[in-house]
Amino acid sequence: MSDSSLGPDPHRSYDERVARGRALRDAVPRAHQANWSPPKDRADPLNLLRSQDRERLPDLIPLRHERMRASPFAFLRGSAAVMAQDLGATPATGIRVEACGDCHLANFGLYGTPERNLLFDINDFDETLPAPWEWDLKRLATSFLVAARSSHRTDAAGKDAARAAVEAYRTHLREMGTWSNLDVWYGQVTAVDVERLLNVPRADAEAAIAKARAQVPALELTKLTVEVGGQPRFKDD
Repeated sequence: MSDSSLGPDPHRSYDERVARGRALRDAVPRAHQANWSPPKDRADPLNLLRSQDRERLPDLIPLRHERMRASPFAFLRGSAAVMAQDLGATPATGIRVEACGDCHLANFGLYGTPERNLLFDINDFDETLPAPWEWDLKRLATSFLVAARSSHRTDAAGKDAARAAVEAYRTHLREMGTWSNLDVWYGQVTAVDVERLLNVPRADAEAAIAKARAQVPALELTKLTVEVGGQPRFKDD
């Protein structure tokens, strides 16, 4: 996370950064983030999505629309531009980051690194853009609530999940505030870490991890090669 408002020397002490954050919170209280209502000049969400379709492969647009119609959560997944438009009118502290831009729970998962490690992290950055840091967190929290509704769970369950996500974000960010830049760069959550945290039977966790490990080489093989005479060959691109 970067803060362009910190001035020419962003490497301030932990206490100085905490004080700066509290000052920004006083200027933009958290209570101001609680409510949202559509502005009178809000663009029609469907028109906004249609405008994006002009840049997509025509043959795949019907499939995209069909998938988005499956549930409110599926629509949320496919409509990052709509949510960005709506978030653009909400209060922000002025801290801008290179945001994911599409930070919802289904964009987190296990993936393999070039070093053959299996990590848990966000794994989709095709909507990334410089934006207020609040946007990613709001989209993530919203996705928990919408996912709960789409899976026929109660709003109370969805709100509990959203609060847990935001609390974990706050707690971990506070912890990382004490780390060096290099420690932050190399920080990671491994599959083993996830297994320890999951409240599921050990066999289920191990099965999910084994599935993820099996998919990594298979996906890369499909993307990078073609079969010639029964043997994989790198694509000539």
